Amino acid sequence: MRRVEPCRELSWTGERAGPTFGRPPIPGGIGRLYAEGVTSQLHPNLQPIYEEVLRRNPGEPEFHQAVYEVVHSLTPIAGQRPEYLKWSILSRICEPERQLIFRVPWIDDSGAVRINRGFRVQFNSALGPYKGGLRFHPSVNLSIIKFLGFEQTFKNALTGMPIGGGKGGSDFDPKGRSDGEIMRFCQSFMTELYRHVGEYADVPAGDIGVGGREIGFLFGQYKRITGQYESGVLTGKGLTWGGSQVRTEATGYGVTFFAEEMLRVTGESFDGKRVVVSGSGNVAIYAVEKVAQLGGTIVAVSDSDGYVVDEAGIELDLLKDVKEGRRARLTEYAAERGGSARHVAGGSIWDVPCDVALPCATQNELDEAGARTLVHNGVRLVAEGANMPTTPEGVRLLQEAGVLYAPGKASNAGGVATSALEMQQNASRDSWDFESTEVRLQQIMSDIHERCLVAAAEYGDPGNYVTGANLAGYTKVADAMVALGLI
Repeated sequence: MRRVEPCRELSWTGERAGPTFGRPPIPGGIGRLYAEGVTSQLHPNLQPIYEEVLRRNPGEPEFHQAVYEVVHSLTPIAGQRPEYLKWSILSRICEPERQLIFRVPWIDDSGAVRINRGFRVQFNSALGPYKGGLRFHPSVNLSIIKFLGFEQTFKNALTGMPIGGGKGGSDFDPKGRSDGEIMRFCQSFMTELYRHVGEYADVPAGDIGVGGREIGFLFGQYKRITGQYESGVLTGKGLTWGGSQVRTEATGYGVTFFAEEMLRVTGESFDGKRVVVSGSGNVAIYAVEKVAQLGGTIVAVSDSDGYVVDEAGIELDLLKDVKEGRRARLTEYAAERGGSARHVAGGSIWDVPCDVALPCATQNELDEAGARTLVHNGVRLVAEGANMPTTPEGVRLLQEAGVLYAPGKASNAGGVATSALEMQQNASRDSWDFESTEVRLQQIMSDIHERCLVAAAEYGDPGNYVTGANLAGYTKVADAMVALGLI
């Protein structure tokens, strides 16, 4: 059995800023990284670069966290690649190529004028056009978008597809809004964004709060403004107007395929495993679907009001009806399921004993306490379906306990991989069937898994998916930047 070696990470101090999606604040938090001297844990060649990131990006704790994880993993190559030093690759990777912030005015159903803030951070285009989702949620701020765009750069590199990294969104909350209000907001948002996107420049997709409805309104406005049907400018489109099969399912399927590969390395499978999936949105639902197909039993899912435990296994059709059809809360699932299901208000889904945990909700949802509980209850594998859902202290605890752990930039890559497949189909004016597209996705996730293991072994940390993902992604982007010169 391959054992994941411990990863040395920072301890959290201070309180985490920003919304927690209905969850209690994370003990410790990420507010005083620099003050507590965590840079001393970095290689001496890397310390001044990280300190410069902190100085130039004040008040952006999520971005600091994402950068730290990558920089910490670069120790094996620090001072070993003189071309990286010559061209200041790390400093340039940490600095977005372009950061856009704009006002989004719109009118609600009562006739009142509303103002939101829009973002698009075009982080790195060394490998191809910027590619990354749009997130509509009250928690969105520049720190959130920059951390997501930074992660996206390496995630996209790991797919092996020719796409760069970017991210965008707004602090607009579509929850509780009418279709008309959402349409007017999306039209206003795209009226600014259209200047900065295009199939050869920047290709947004959906993220939290941005599904097929929102993508449709955004694309419609882009089409109206530009006067051309540029299918490749957005991904996540409807199947009848340029979308790809498996795109809806891609991230959830992808994290499951990645976890399946992790289990296969140890001679195991999902068959008979108890699985907990946090969240109940798009990613979580289709992780539930694929895990069930592979023989696992999903015993718990969650939303911002709490979580549902269903010892008989989550009933997928009912879950889809409640969350996708009615856009309702999990309390309705528990009420209608009855018998084997119970709803727990608040609390932590990580209290539910399981063999496999798939965090599929949001950043920093699995903290030290949650990780300790999972380990105590015998968890054997954690694969991230969300972006950076595990705090550094949580990662440390999992790895020190020998739990197989996959970071989101590797295991969460299924969505963007299928988006790239959608771009291929748009470019060739073609459409692939579901089965062949799913096979492509499965192969991409298998290849990412292999790249992580190969890189981890190459750099002296065999079996550590964090090391492998960060170094494989970083070196691919860095080599391209060296080849392209100082731009």
